[in-house]
Amino acid sequence: MSPTAPAPRTASVTRTTAETDITVRLDLDSTVYDVSHSGHGFFDHMLDALARHGRLGLSVAATGDLHIEPHHLIEDTGITLGQALSQALGDRRGIERYGSAFVPMDETLAHAVIDLSGRAHLAFEPETLDVWGDAGGMTHYHLREFLRGLCNHGGVTLHVRVLAGREAHHVIEAVIKALARALRDAVAVTSAQMPSTKGSL
Repeated sequence: MSPTAPAPRTASVTRTTAETDITVRLDLDSTVYDVSHSGHGFFDHMLDALARHGRLGLSVAATGDLHIEPHHLIEDTGITLGQALSQALGDRRGIERYGSAFVPMDETLAHAVIDLSGRAHLAFEPETLDVWGDAGGMTHYHLREFLRGLCNHGGVTLHVRVLAGREAHHVIEAVIKALARALRDAVAVTSAQMPSTKGSL
């Protein structure tokens, strides 16, 4: 008898509100990703960095009320990505569960630690820092809302620290890349066991 093929770890989620319309397609076992389209250039750049450095099959198509500001678009994309991540992980059996990564970007050094525990928590140190400026209209506060949506709807515990750096572009990009690399390790299937003494996540 041939072994049973592993279930595909994929998800497609659409979330539509009066403010945004977002579709996220995610494949945890593919490195093929589509360029993201949200209408916000720097945010698309960050989504592409998340896919590339996380080695994720990720596609994001999003529209939102950018004539107001990017908050709704960025937050709701985090929510939708979290929903897709949770669906793609299934019961989370066999995953490594934990991941940690440091990423430097010139004068900036970011650290992300992730636990795919099924429990939502975000510890976001950059909000206590004096971060300069924005990146194409995206600030570290928008980044916080993106990560909060991801954690709350993906069942993710995430700690983010910035050990050096104050310029918004570098802070945001280093954090996203650290998250990507930590997530890449955490979603890896390394056993057939449930990674919890409780027997479930």
